[in-house]
Parts: sequence; C-alpha cells; structure tokens
Amino acid sequence: MTTSDKSPPDPFRDLQGRVIAEHQPWTRIEVQADIWAETTERLGAGALTLLGLWGEPQAVHMAVVDADALGRILVLSLACPDGSYPSVGRVHPPAIRLERAVADLFRLAPAGLPDARPWLDHGKWGVHAPLAIERTDTRPAEEYAFLPVEGENIHQLPVGPVHAGIIEPGHFRISADGDTIVRLEERFGFTHKGVESLLRGADLKRAAQLACRCSGDSTVAYGLAFARAVEQALGWEPPARAIWLRALMAELERLANHLGDVGAICNDGGFAIMLAHCSVLREQVLREASASFGHRLMMDRIVPGGVTADLDAAGAARIAVLVADIRRRFKRLVDLYDTTASLQDRTVGTGILRPSLAAQFAAGGFVGRASGRRFDARNWPGYAPYDELTFEIPMLEEGDVNARIWIRIDEVEQSIGLIGQILAGLPDGPLLAEQDGSHKNGSGEGMALVEGFRGDILVWLRIDADGHIERCHLRDPSWFQWPLMEAAIEGNIVADFPICNKSFNCSYSGHDL
Repeated sequence: MTTSDKSPPDPFRDLQGRVIAEHQPWTRIEVQADIWAETTERLGAGALTLLGLWGEPQAVHMAVVDADALGRILVLSLACPDGSYPSVGRVHPPAIRLERAVADLFRLAPAGLPDARPWLDHGKWGVHAPLAIERTDTRPAEEYAFLPVEGENIHQLPVGPVHAGIIEPGHFRISADGDTIVRLEERFGFTHKGVESLLRGADLKRAAQLACRCSGDSTVAYGLAFARAVEQALGWEPPARAIWLRALMAELERLANHLGDVGAICNDGGFAIMLAHCSVLREQVLREASASFGHRLMMDRIVPGGVTADLDAAGAARIAVLVADIRRRFKRLVDLYDTTASLQDRTVGTGILRPSLAAQFAAGGFVGRASGRRFDARNWPGYAPYDELTFEIPMLEEGDVNARIWIRIDEVEQSIGLIGQILAGLPDGPLLAEQDGSHKNGSGEGMALVEGFRGDILVWLRIDADGHIERCHLRDPSWFQWPLMEAAIEGNIVADFPICNKSFNCSYSGHDL
C-alpha cells in the first residue's frame, strides 16, 4: 500500500473515558487530564474542530467534531476538584474567550491560558463566580487592560459601548496608523443577563421561554435548539406537523434577517435606498409571521414536544404569495447592488477573512461560508424535516464584505425555495406530543445543534428527576465570529469599520448570556 492509499489517522483514536449513558444523541465521556490535553493538542493541530466549551461547578466540558469527515461529535468532561484544568486556548485560540467566561462564572482556572483577563465579569455583579459552589464577594472593578500597540504614529479611537440608534452595547478599541487600522480589540459582557443561572432549577416551560430570549433576532432558532436538546434528553418525539411548522418558522426568521442585513450593509456603504427597500420586505415577513403565528418574532411558538401555534389554509396561501412577491422584488434589488460601482467599491476586497481562520475558528453561517467553510447544521448533523427537503449550501472563497452579502443573497433564494417545499409537504396531525413518561425518572442529558441565520447554535442541558433544568449551556455562533471580525478589519481604513462590522452582524446579547 502506498502512502497515498493510507487512510488519515482517526482523530478520535485513544480518546477514551467513562461513557455517560444518559447523554443523547452524541457520546459524552468523563476523561482524565491526559486525555483532555491530548484532545487539546489535536484541536491545535487541526484534526478536530471545537464546537463548544463550558463549565459547571467543579467540572469543564468541551464538544469536538471530526474536522475532516464531519461524521462524529464527542463531548469530553473533566473533573476539576482543585479548581483548575489544562487550558485549551493555550494551543487553540478559539477557546480563549470561552475559557475566560468559564473562569468568570465558575472560578475554574485554565492552566496555561495566555490571556487571563476577566471577560464577562466587569466587577459590577456584586458577586464573583456566581455559578461556583461557593460564591465570593465581587472583585474590585479595575480598568480593563487593552493589549498594547507599538508604533510612532499610533492613535486610538474608542467606539461604544453606547452606539447610535437602537443597538446593544459593545466596546471596540481601534488602534490606527493614520487612517489604517492596525488592531481592533473588542470588549463585551455589558449585556450579561445571567441566563444560565436563571435556567438552573426552571421547569421546561419557563426554561423554553428563557432560551427564546437569548438573542431577539433568533428566537425561533434558540427555541428550536432548546426544544431539540430536551427531546433528545427525554426521548420525546414531536409530531410530524410540528416538525415541519418549526422549519417554516425557522426559514421565515432566516429570510427576514437576511433581507434586513443586506439593506443595512448597503446603508453603511452610503447606499440608503437598498436599506429602505429591504426594510419594507423584511417588515412584510414579520407582519406575516404575526398574522400566521401570532407574534412578529414567533417567540414561544416552539416548545419541547412540538409547537403552540398552527397554520391555517389562509395563512399558507398568504405566505406563498408573499415569498413569490419577495423573490421578484428582491431580484431587482440584487441587480441594483450588482451594478452600482460606487457601492461595490466599498464592499469588494474589504474586511477579508482568510479561509484558514474561518476553518480554525469553526465559523458558521454566512461568515464561514463566505470564506470557504461549507458547514450548515441543517445538512450535517442534520435534523428533520431538512432530510426530506432539497436545498443548496452556497459557498464562496473571497471572504470579503461582498462575499458575505452574496451568501446572504443566495440564502434568501434558498429559504424561499424551502418555504415553498414546506408549504407543499406540510402534513396533517397534532401540534404537541405529551411526554409519555417512558424515560426513567424524567431525567437525562441532551444536546442539539441547530442552524440559525448567523450559524450553528449549540444547546447542552441536563434535566433532573423532577423534570427541571439542572444545568443548561447555550452557545451562540457569535462566540467564534467576533474574534474573526478583529482579524478581518486589520489593514482596512477606519471608515470601513461600520460596513465590515455590519457584514459580520454578530450578536451582543447571544454572546453575553
């Protein structure tokens, strides 16, 4: 056998530990520090991809996926009786902010972490490590130590945390040489809401409501991810009609957000007419969501076991007419974008994200797909009813603002096509399945990966014997996208920061859970 005939080494080889049988649908193992460290090295070498890293009192967890085959997901858990564990961020930068957040919330110290500054904790909570077994008084508020930038002509421009318009707070520290950005550093945590603490002890109804409110533009995606995680934990199968209605809501949410984003990016490029027309289309989608499902954002319509709102024949007919009209009108707007040279001058070649970085950080959604990473959780690991629907995953390699716009444009077309297929194939039947009680004690552990409009949302949870949330972690795609925006803006001019930032459109609220 020649070298070229040999199969690549299995990235999960020798990663062994005690299997937690109640964890569904993917394997979770409790490991020792050597296995944790070996997994970290494989992440650093690119053999594995990090899906998430989170803590709980005296333990830390991480979810990894086979980077090449995209065939397996593994969750590793490491006990931390002494309050520390080997840092993943030491060799794999995407984990750094996740580990800083774990340190703030649980007082678990990642040994060897190159950046140990507080991340979510600004010294304003009144308590330090609020999710640790033993809380302590708040640490003194200190001035945040931004990374130094050397150079004779370097000046700094602070942006935020208060921004113009209705937008959540986040601080951007721009270091520039003349008009050229040499470093952008972000600071978040201003909208930290203590969601994981609020979820602890909540019943499933209350917990589902909290999950929906993690990021206001992704209420459907978060609701779906939470519901699927609960259903995996309890072996709870929702009815077929509910599954298809969930997908319809998800595609309407995706459609509305992409329409709004295309207009907003063009507006930051000085082309306000695109914002005006795209905002009209987005508003029509939101109004139809309200008419058909009773809420503009379709909040609380997806619950464990099914959905709480049905779609009647009149609503289905209205949606079909609406998406046909949007397809026709949006095409004219796309042609306008594509033929406006002054706007193309602002978007083409601006804010380039290299494919290697997109792959390293497992960038999801339009950010990843505009930089060569063809990942879509609807396709893999996949979930119903998308296995019965036909759609394409658009991908480009350029990685600039223009590419991120075109991915959105292509996804608008894909969502319109999916909505048509869902309406045509929507089965009859009940909306909600009662829990059958066959699962022992009503307890279990579950995990789900769902494709929101920004990318993949991860939810991991543990349900106790009384049917309440013992522990729940929600990971927004923005955790891996925000650091990439820092890299993409380097070398661009200061005036291009807004349009680059909008082309990423990361979530503040979804990040600051």
